Amino acid sequence: MRPWCGPTRRRRAAEKSRIGAEALGRSRGGLKTKIHALVDALGNPLRVVLGPSQQADYRRVADLLPAAKGADNVLTDKAYDTNAVLTCVVVFGAQVVILSKKNRLVQRLIDRNLYQNRNKVERFFSRLKPFRRLATLYDKTASSFLGMVHLVSALLWLR
Repeated sequence: MRPWCGPTRRRRAAEKSRIGAEALGRSRGGLKTKIHALVDALGNPLRVVLGPSQQADYRRVADLLPAAKGADNVLTDKAYDTNAVLTCVVVFGAQVVILSKKNRLVQRLIDRNLYQNRNKVERFFSRLKPFRRLATLYDKTASSFLGMVHLVSALLWLR
């Protein structure tokens, strides 16, 4: 029997492929995970998904929108201003309240009063920060980190 001398080439390849499956993305600070959330009008979480930190925000819209059935408006920030997101929201049957990026040829008019309610998502994330385990990313796997996010979200619903 061969003595163990560190990870084999096959194990290293498996670890590299697992990084993508664990919603980890490389950034300046190292491997990080980005949390995408859908909240209701009161700021309570309806759906939370994870993604790699270097991945564009708009790629997770298809995972979030089905949880918002019956919503009249979809409010997001400029990061979600893409044609794919706009068509997805229109197909979903909601009004688009997304501020246009500067590089858009045709700037959309939006209701500023509705857009001010977008801070509910930011408030949700600020309510997550006191939980040290989430703020410091102690969990090594995406499933355990997402489980902790769901637990904290349930606690926030109970408040």
